[in-house]
Amino acid sequence: MPESDLFFEIASLETEQKNPRTENIDLASTREILVMINDEDSTVASAVRKEIPKITKAVDRLVDSFKAGGRLFYFGAGTSGRLGIVDAAECPPTFGTEPELVQAIIAGGPKAVFKAQEGAEDIPENGARVFDVRKIKPPDVVCGIAASGRTPFVKGALDEAGKRKIFSILITTVPKKKAIENGMAADIMICPVVGPEVITGSTRMKSGTAQKLVLNMLTTASMVRLGKTLGNVMVDLQLTNAKLNERAKRILMMLADIDYDTADKTLNESGGHVKTALVMLLADVDAQQAKARLDKAGGFIKKAINN
Repeated sequence: MPESDLFFEIASLETEQKNPRTENIDLASTREILVMINDEDSTVASAVRKEIPKITKAVDRLVDSFKAGGRLFYFGAGTSGRLGIVDAAECPPTFGTEPELVQAIIAGGPKAVFKAQEGAEDIPENGARVFDVRKIKPPDVVCGIAASGRTPFVKGALDEAGKRKIFSILITTVPKKKAIENGMAADIMICPVVGPEVITGSTRMKSGTAQKLVLNMLTTASMVRLGKTLGNVMVDLQLTNAKLNERAKRILMMLADIDYDTADKTLNESGGHVKTALVMLLADVDAQQAKARLDKAGGFIKKAINN
């Protein structure tokens, strides 16, 4: 039987090549195996750094989208899909955003988060079908995550975004040229090329790490640009559990130089809104005045204090 086009497509991917630096890993000691993994991991950050110009453009577009009422939708399969879900799920407790602001769709649906749904990624129509269900439209942003730069589910989503004039991003760990050859199309392609994996084809490793780093950068930088931090401290967290409630008090104590009881009292007066409480303390105003200042300052605490 002759090899299929898909066989040659996959065989040509950088992530599917043998890594000469780890070819004897099966004969290595435990420590040697770990050193090999760590050595390979150390190359990932530099690969991501080369993509910062593209990540910058993506963040600027995301900020504009969020300000206009848009949302961010991640599309991925397998490890890539799970990474999108993790990033989306962490935004509300970390930055106080609504769950709808950053959403993730994984091939195979929710059950694929915990158990691989083989074959789910091979149907491009499934990626396109989500748009009507989630009412995805401008100024929303669609971000495809595909280590191989070829996942049909992700391609279907990106193609649908193009048809609907929705801004799109692709995160992949193969060169842009290869992704284009695979039929991928997006307004911005972020391509940290990490090379062969420690274990050939195991893209949950270096490729997964690179994708996680980029996702961290996209949402974190966007949230900073939206005024979700004071300096380098996240101050727009939601007090959804005891740990976050105590963290909020510590933030007030640290940034406003007050004691625990004052932090607790001010947090209650602010309605459990840390940013409001900080403006109350740092500008010496009541909750109503603090909220008005924040609104006028677009949510930026330093600007609200100086109004």
